[in-house]
Amino acid sequence: MSYITLCKHKNIMEGELAAFSTDEGEVMLVWPDDGELKAFQGTCPHQDVPLWNTFNGRIITCQFHQWVFDGRTGKGLNPTGCELKQYPLRIEDGMVQVDLNAD
Repeated sequence: MSYITLCKHKNIMEGELAAFSTDEGEVMLVWPDDGELKAFQGTCPHQDVPLWNTFNGRIITCQFHQWVFDGRTGKGLNPTGCELKQYPLRIEDGMVQVDLNAD
């Protein structure tokens, strides 16, 4: 596994989404209300457009075509049958790290 550091853990709070551009692609950290911090692909699977600032604490919405995803699982809610890729995430020395190359 090859983890990269995205940010300090204390810089993201419950109910927030933080988006990052990396050499390996777009990734977002999502911390759902009453849930756990997750790392998902940062683009909509519909047309590969960024999913920036589209989180209400529970769901992620593509601002371009209104596709909706569950912030806890990444599964498509509208339409169903699609989902966001989830990446392994860990906290090391207070830093959030993800593995974007995991299968």
